[in-house]
Amino acid sequence: MTTKLYEAHGGPLNDLVVSTQRAEKLKKQSIHWPSITLNSQQISELTLLMNGGFSPLKGFMNQRAYRSVADTMRLPDGTLWPLPICLSVNEEIAKKLKTTEKLALLDPEGFMLAVLTVDDIWPLDTEYEAAKVFETNDTTHPGVTALYQRDKKYYVGGTIEGIQHPISFAFRRQRHTPNELRQVFQKLGWRRIVGFHTHNPLHRLQYDATLQAMEKAKASLLLHPVVEQVRPGEIDAYTRVRSYLRLIQKYPPHMMMLSLLPMSRYLAGPKEALLHAIVRKNFGCTHFAVGWRHADPGGNGASSDYFYAPGEASDLAASHENELGIGIVPLDELVYSKTNDNFVSAKAIHEDQEIALCDDQAFHQRFREGKPIPKWYTFPEVAEEMRKAYPERHKQGVTIFCTGLSGAGKSTIAKVLYARFLEMGGRPVTLLDGDIVRLNLSSELGFSKKHRDLNVRRIGFVAGEITKNRGIAICAPIAPYTATRQAIRGQIEQYGGFIEVHVNTPIEVCEARDRKGLYAKARAGKIKDFTGVDDPYEAPERPEIMLDTTDLTPDEAVQDVMLYLERAGYIK
Repeated sequence: MTTKLYEAHGGPLNDLVVSTQRAEKLKKQSIHWPSITLNSQQISELTLLMNGGFSPLKGFMNQRAYRSVADTMRLPDGTLWPLPICLSVNEEIAKKLKTTEKLALLDPEGFMLAVLTVDDIWPLDTEYEAAKVFETNDTTHPGVTALYQRDKKYYVGGTIEGIQHPISFAFRRQRHTPNELRQVFQKLGWRRIVGFHTHNPLHRLQYDATLQAMEKAKASLLLHPVVEQVRPGEIDAYTRVRSYLRLIQKYPPHMMMLSLLPMSRYLAGPKEALLHAIVRKNFGCTHFAVGWRHADPGGNGASSDYFYAPGEASDLAASHENELGIGIVPLDELVYSKTNDNFVSAKAIHEDQEIALCDDQAFHQRFREGKPIPKWYTFPEVAEEMRKAYPERHKQGVTIFCTGLSGAGKSTIAKVLYARFLEMGGRPVTLLDGDIVRLNLSSELGFSKKHRDLNVRRIGFVAGEITKNRGIAICAPIAPYTATRQAIRGQIEQYGGFIEVHVNTPIEVCEARDRKGLYAKARAGKIKDFTGVDDPYEAPERPEIMLDTTDLTPDEAVQDVMLYLERAGYIK
């Protein structure tokens, strides 16, 4: 890499991957070290640490760096850095580790990706981090909610020695390290490159925003979407990337490039915009476009849904522009003018113009529900790709999740539903009753609170796979805990429908039906942690369907479910 290129596109990058000889030595020694399996966010962070995307960081932050960044947006040496990049671990691992000890970092398949030399171990302070990183403790903020629900309550900091880069098998031609992109820019003769961040398909508004960024920066475009850690309800990464590839031809020749960024989303608004600018500088951009509501997790059609002020992200980034060493391009808020049939800056709208607002979440929901999309909203090519992934509802997969107390009638309803769908034919259907799953999937589990919850999560995983492949999954576990049911819903709704059926039969009726004698044993203390007796059942707050089988026959209850499915479009 030439000095000239460094001057044009940023300074030297950290490369934390060790030599082959050193890597082999570390692998042999690792049998004596504790290890952890990284989740998707941790793998994306490790990737950017190893390839230089997070330069100048040389590992996961220790407590001193964490506190400095949280309090001042600066590393201890004064370098601007807006968000903590920390490695979370559970209490069991934290208690095993000692400073200066090695920790092996593994991918989900057990391959060692890197070694961390432990510098610091400390407990997570959720209230402090929420207030400092997200500037709120409001649990309606999804970033705050995820922080409070995190099961790994300790941080481990230290330097990294990379063994091998995490492997991504999909769309490999569109994946580049920072140095690879810099070389491409040099080969193309690009001296001015504006980076554009997105996590959505490129609809007409986003496309117009990229053109605005190119014009303002007088630069070629690096379309640099994040492809990790999709939130429930968003369009999956594969569909999004296919839509990007379909639109390359709409740009002037040799002025646009697509590269996929293996970065997680933190939903931290203005501070995250600042981090995005730093990362894009490391990837060789000379400019970075910052949106009107950049990295704000809100936006459900009302201004009260947003967590950060409009333009706050671009203002913060612009105030550090000189220090960042990358030009900040603030993007105008765009709205659709029905009068002129185009997208215009909200500042340029006249009183006589009729406008339409563009809410990604609402329109993505329309796709999932199989509803028509206005032509002004997106391109035919994008709509075609999205329809492949999200067909009409009666062609989508769906999970029917029956929950309620033991004896409420869940299993009987599930079995009748199963028979009705088999009678109808045309779609694969699977019954995941609690007893069936216990026998075939969870035979080694006991009936402790932990094991019962794990059994329900296994049911949810299998149901998600069935739904993903456009089948019908009928589940009938007790599933007493709200958090578990919500987590399963979030996983499944990425692929299709999730219909929660609360079989809300009173406990007196359930106990009177107690064919297995379970309630009697629980009352006598022979069964511990029995739901409804000495362990609570957290009733669903807003189930799609609620049934009380006290005076309903199974056929009548199933008819109510089938009528709902027809009204919602899942059967035709």
